[in-house]
Amino acid sequence: METVKGFKDFTGEEASKREKIRNIIVDNFKRYGFEPAETPIVEYESFVKGNNEQDEAVSDIFKLEDKGKRKLALRYEFTFQLKRLAQNKKLPYKRYQIGEVFRDEPVSSNRLRQFTQCDIDIVGSTVKEEAEILALASSIFKELGIKTSIFVNNKKLLNEILEKEKIVNKEAVMKEIDKLDKLEEKEIKENLRKYNAEKLISIFKKPEAYFKKYKAYNEIVELKKYCNYFNVKIKFQPSLARGLSYYNGSIFEVKVQGMKDTISGGGSYLVNGIQSTGISFGLDRILSLAKVKAENKKLLIVSLGADKEAIKIAEELRSKVNCLVFYGKPSKALDYANSKQIDYVIFIGKEELKKKKLNIKDMKTGKESLVNIKNLAKKWKSYSPHKMQKREYQQ
Repeated sequence: METVKGFKDFTGEEASKREKIRNIIVDNFKRYGFEPAETPIVEYESFVKGNNEQDEAVSDIFKLEDKGKRKLALRYEFTFQLKRLAQNKKLPYKRYQIGEVFRDEPVSSNRLRQFTQCDIDIVGSTVKEEAEILALASSIFKELGIKTSIFVNNKKLLNEILEKEKIVNKEAVMKEIDKLDKLEEKEIKENLRKYNAEKLISIFKKPEAYFKKYKAYNEIVELKKYCNYFNVKIKFQPSLARGLSYYNGSIFEVKVQGMKDTISGGGSYLVNGIQSTGISFGLDRILSLAKVKAENKKLLIVSLGADKEAIKIAEELRSKVNCLVFYGKPSKALDYANSKQIDYVIFIGKEELKKKKLNIKDMKTGKESLVNIKNLAKKWKSYSPHKMQKREYQQ
């Protein structure tokens, strides 16, 4: 049976890799002092929409109705839920959340309708916290082995430029600007002509020194200063707009060379009237880029009519290695081990119990090792099976 378009199952090696990436991200979140939070997937439609109904992401929400005819919706992100979470919290409130969000939008190779976001937000923030968030992002991508570039801009600067150029329909113009990295420049210029704003294209192409004349550019300078304290390099991109209208200060995106889509993005905004900042990591996009492997070693214990002993040994070993018990023929056990990419196999039968020695088969190399039953659990973590074999023969 097929999944609904835009939704996907994850199993086996792919699911294990996702888990490892998630763990790396969470470890980094915790190192910077963020605490976990969980929120409902389903919310009232009015709460989900908030004051941002015109935003593309908000217009793409999945709408629901319960038996009581209440209008509900699936969350499309985590940020709007901070309005509830941040109430009466000691500031700064540093929260992380990982989970599924939903958008009823066209599907592409890098965009599903259900995707996993990994978010951090700081309610009660300054430019110092913005730099810290970018340092955290840099740390995560380094650990994942992904070479990235961090691009920054400021919503105040964009507004200042638009005001100076006497452009009236700012929100509509910013929506067009936000498409500059997705559509051809010619098409964007044509769309901007409707608002007498096509001159912005040439302004955005000017060298960074040009923007020093704008007051809001000082915030870019300040952000750069604090990012330097963290040894994080950022690149000023005056055309960066971000699609969500609630941003009111710094905005940032993390990109990989050769990939149009952003793999991480965020910015600063108000939560219950309090200046805040945050960034989101798209787990699904990171999955195809991360240079990590699911390295959880797995052991299959095959019971050849010695169920009690097999279960006992498995229970002793589970604190040291991921352990499965298989009850069946050796040929089927080996076939199962190969299909599940299990690293080691141990057979336990009457002969092994009589000799008090077990044979450990390395499924990758095909090599086999002998070890005393009584020493197996004690030595598994400290030695590889081959080292155990060598030591057993010395005893």
